[in-house]
Amino acid sequence: MAVEVLSTADGREKTALSRRHAAAWFAARDAGTPLPIGTAQPPLRPARPDRPELLDPRDVPRRRPGSAQGRLAILHAVAHIELNAVDLHWDIIARFGRVPMPIGFYDDWVKSADEESKHFNLICDCLDAHGSHYGALPAHAGMWRAAEDTALDLMGRLAVVPMVLEARGLDVTPGMIEIFRKAGDTAAIEAMQVIYAEEVHHVAYGSKWFHFLCGRENTDPTQAFHKLVRTYFHGALKPPFNEEKRAEAGIPPDFYWPLADQPPAKA
Repeated sequence: MAVEVLSTADGREKTALSRRHAAAWFAARDAGTPLPIGTAQPPLRPARPDRPELLDPRDVPRRRPGSAQGRLAILHAVAHIELNAVDLHWDIIARFGRVPMPIGFYDDWVKSADEESKHFNLICDCLDAHGSHYGALPAHAGMWRAAEDTALDLMGRLAVVPMVLEARGLDVTPGMIEIFRKAGDTAAIEAMQVIYAEEVHHVAYGSKWFHFLCGRENTDPTQAFHKLVRTYFHGALKPPFNEEKRAEAGIPPDFYWPLADQPPAKA
């Protein structure tokens, strides 16, 4: 099921399939007959549509967020992030099926993939309402790098994807919501608020299973996190941090401040 999603190129088709598979998973769980966990050979990179054109992050055009074109660029970038997140959550299921994990691990990532699929479609609906679409603008080519770098390391994947990249979404989303609030874009505000609320859970799932593995291996979680992020994440973490939402997701300050590109301000 996971590989089928990863092998589907069109964004709307990928997310529709993702949601159908998630519904089938939870229907089986509710019936007390959970689907068996198999093993698979997922593609190193998921199938992607011909558009958007993928550029080096340094080459993606920057637009003023206060302009209509700037707001479209934000929506397009968020759609791109959400589509990658759909694949990331199915990939962790397919790629690490060989690692013995409780069934709750699969519940969490199937639920996350389902919610990311919903998020992608919400943002695409906003783009459609403004006469645009996903693929109309170029996008960031580096989104899948973390998946490739951690393809053989489940703890590394949990540290870098939900606990660094998705946690970054908790930091920046309130500012994006404010941009759309100033523009009076109700649909975009509502979509971003749904994303903001649900992304906390995805970060929390990463933290939960990271701590689970650290406990199983008798490893200090903070030290392990620092080592893995320094190994797999390219660059320092960038403040300001949304400390309240990060704490809600189970990530305390001593996880991320020592990795920041500047120390915290003194009171």
